[in-house]
Amino acid sequence: MNFADDSRLSTQFLRAARSYWPTGPLTYTTIPGLRILSDVAIASKQAVRSILLVSNRPIDQIRTVALDNSSRSSAALIQILFAKYWNLDVRFAPADPELDRMLTQHDAALLIGDPALQVDRSRYLTWDLAEEWRAFTGKPFVFAFWAIRNAAAPEQELAGIGESFSMSRDAGLRHIPELAGEWADKLKLSREHIAEYLSENIHYRLDDENIAGMQLFFHYAAELRILPTAPELLLASASETRNSVSASRF
Repeated sequence: MNFADDSRLSTQFLRAARSYWPTGPLTYTTIPGLRILSDVAIASKQAVRSILLVSNRPIDQIRTVALDNSSRSSAALIQILFAKYWNLDVRFAPADPELDRMLTQHDAALLIGDPALQVDRSRYLTWDLAEEWRAFTGKPFVFAFWAIRNAAAPEQELAGIGESFSMSRDAGLRHIPELAGEWADKLKLSREHIAEYLSENIHYRLDDENIAGMQLFFHYAAELRILPTAPELLLASASETRNSVSASRF
């Protein structure tokens, strides 16, 4: 999974983090030997605005969904919501993120990143996936985090790596107005809209609540056979493991 697919603005926001591996929940289930940097993430504790289900129909009339093919983790999330939250049997098909074409061929469309941010939500029925996940589980959703292979650095260096990423995040957060101005013209959105997205909709720390949300996502994804069973969540800088499928936080 390319991190920019899930949140391009936030990728740019943390430019200093390029040296290590930005990944999503799906990748963590398929590549062995990864450790997660414990204090940096791209998550949402409320509405995220950049991951939307869009339709002209109410939710109970949706039978087919076109999936923006840029993020398999968000595609897994929408499948969990339909199966466990809305209790609907829906067919899914990958598609390019062109909303008009998606809705011509399907009942609803999953849009991710810039296309979602640019949707005129007054014209459609929309569901924000992070907001719906929160309503369903009471937990935030983690869209991406930084991971490092076990052999990439000795144990004694891991805490320093994590601290460097935290400092990079904090430096970026001090420059939201400049970044909002940079992206406003590109996305044809107001600076205020982008600044609010970066500062209010995205959460940049992998705290205990976010970890609990990620564990529950792994649990449901494995139960529904959408993703392989996840390995333990191994946090690099804390040298701490958390079981991803049997933790008491459920």
